[in-house]
Amino acid sequence: MRILHTADWHFGRLLEGRDRREEQMAFIDELCRVADEKAIDLVLIAGDVYDSVNPPAWAEELFYEAVERLSQGGKRGVVVIAGNHDQPERVRAAAPLAHKQGIVLLGLPKEAPICTSTDDSSERVRIVQAGPSWFEIAVPGVGHTAVVIALPYPSEARLKELLSESFDQEQMQLAYYERIKAIFAELAEHYRDDTVNLLTSHLFVAGGSETDSERPIQIGGALTIPLSAFPAKADYVALGHLHRLQKLNEKPLVRYSGSPLPYSFSEAGQSKAVVVVDIVPSQSVNEEIVYLQSPRPLARWKATGGIAQVEQWLAEGRDTDSWIELELHVSDVIDPAEFQRLKKKSENFIKIQRVQVRTAEEQEDEAAVEKRAELAPEQLFRRFYERKRGVQPDERVVELFARVMLAAGERDSVQGGDPA
Repeated sequence: MRILHTADWHFGRLLEGRDRREEQMAFIDELCRVADEKAIDLVLIAGDVYDSVNPPAWAEELFYEAVERLSQGGKRGVVVIAGNHDQPERVRAAAPLAHKQGIVLLGLPKEAPICTSTDDSSERVRIVQAGPSWFEIAVPGVGHTAVVIALPYPSEARLKELLSESFDQEQMQLAYYERIKAIFAELAEHYRDDTVNLLTSHLFVAGGSETDSERPIQIGGALTIPLSAFPAKADYVALGHLHRLQKLNEKPLVRYSGSPLPYSFSEAGQSKAVVVVDIVPSQSVNEEIVYLQSPRPLARWKATGGIAQVEQWLAEGRDTDSWIELELHVSDVIDPAEFQRLKKKSENFIKIQRVQVRTAEEQEDEAAVEKRAELAPEQLFRRFYERKRGVQPDERVVELFARVMLAAGERDSVQGGDPA
């Protein structure tokens, strides 16, 4: 069975107020093309299909269009789980209709997909059996089935609904990661040697690398789980939440596919991809990283040479296809009209941050002030006297200055009302 893993589409998300709709549409076109070219049997979408619980109408339309195209009229399996950004009921709303096309939509941990009628044709995707957070799926043309553990974003509140059905009070009181591990262990009993054994969830796993574009789901590590929570019998673990493509474990193979688009400038320079895995029951897993061409790259410019350097880079055609965050270093005030002229030179500028640079004279003055602060009063007096008189002060004059300083210090102490 050939599986494609993707996650964190975040339809409806902006970049510093800039609409990403065209890029997200281009991604779906590329995703469907990859699924066809790679002859994918099953697509796993591991949460955060939307960026908010109330996405714009076009985002919902794009999502439904995407899963319909991917399903090929019920010939290819598609599994979607809700992430922490998704409204569970919104994700699963079309489940009664979608299952007829081989599409599984799960919003909450306790949910189970609708099983397929035994009268349905074997030329379409079928859900052979199912229960809360797991199901067995058969895909046309594949000689074996897949058992999928599918756990939508398991917040504490959502977990309670699932745990209360099968866990006693002592188990309910275990730490979050222990509860997740126990759930996976119980669900893994459905795995068999003759099935492809998959797990998909939307979690923060210890050791994963974050970016600025994720909104944390863990507080002080409370909602972080270790790799040991995943069942050893799993062939592949398809995760969502972290936006960086990364492999966390080899056996079982645990991966974040990352987001298909970069959603913050902390992701500048990162390649975006989907993961394709070939799995035969009881054999090793073969994986392929398919890098995406549709996302528009993000670039960070640090112009220490001021506006002239930026204009030179623009003339050279640097990062012409990228969204750009510009850090502009200047030593004086920029005329607002000049600033607007620079922004109009390229529509690629998403954010321009001005950094005030001190002149060489200002740096010298600051260094001189810092150096004077390190000198004793007598040393400062000698410098002052020499600068004003042109000669070094006599030692008796220096002694007189020292006595005056001492007397002034004693007077200030008395006037300060020292209780001693």
